[in-house]
Amino acid sequence: MEQQIKADLQGKRALVTGGTKGIGKAIADELAQAGATVIVTARNQPDDATAHHFIAADLTNAEQLFKLTDEINNKFGGIDILINNVGGLTTPPGGFSTLTDEHWEQELQLNLISGIRLDRTLLPKMIEQKTGVIIHISSVAGKQPLWNLNMAYAVSKAALNSYSKSLATELATKGVRVLTVSPGATKTPPMEKFIEDYAASTGITVEEAFGQLMGQVGGIPMGRMAEPQEVASLVHFLVSPAAAYLTGTNYAIDGGSLPVVA
Repeated sequence: MEQQIKADLQGKRALVTGGTKGIGKAIADELAQAGATVIVTARNQPDDATAHHFIAADLTNAEQLFKLTDEINNKFGGIDILINNVGGLTTPPGGFSTLTDEHWEQELQLNLISGIRLDRTLLPKMIEQKTGVIIHISSVAGKQPLWNLNMAYAVSKAALNSYSKSLATELATKGVRVLTVSPGATKTPPMEKFIEDYAASTGITVEEAFGQLMGQVGGIPMGRMAEPQEVASLVHFLVSPAAAYLTGTNYAIDGGSLPVVA
């Protein structure tokens, strides 16, 4: 039984954007262990050797994105699984008055437009082969924004959630499933740096900073951040044949922090 689970993606071609560190790397490793041929992309070549096929690309740059998809189509004949993981919080803390047009455009390009553009270039082959899965990695911030910390980021993720649902409905009869995964606080280098910077800016300890930040979202009932591997395990299930009847749903993986029923 264990061997069957490990090989449930045998023969599948997967692209993981932002796949060289954090959640993206955990997903790439998980899918490869399940038998998939994994392509990862990021702006820079990872320092450590990778067993995956790496293609450098800045996905906020349309020209680089199109070169990426051309290379994938030429070398691999398309893909079966697309994990739109690239994204991040790049704007300064503070409310509306601290955010410039450039901040808003930067956040929307990184967290929304790049994924939309990548879907649009890779979907035709998925539709042609009548099978495929797209996962958009969003954030619980898309449902629970914090005006003083992540306003533009949260708005971009809320827009991604809406787009993902719309795309899922459009493609439901074409053999392509579209799902959203919304991690809460996850133990990645960017999150740890965010907490450290917040601690330094407010003159408190890292432990106090973590407590304050989690307190703003009502705390985490499980009492800890998620490990990247836990997010990867959920993604693996969603792209596997076991999830064949799932599409259009947004899955929060947040240790119970979202204070809502849905």
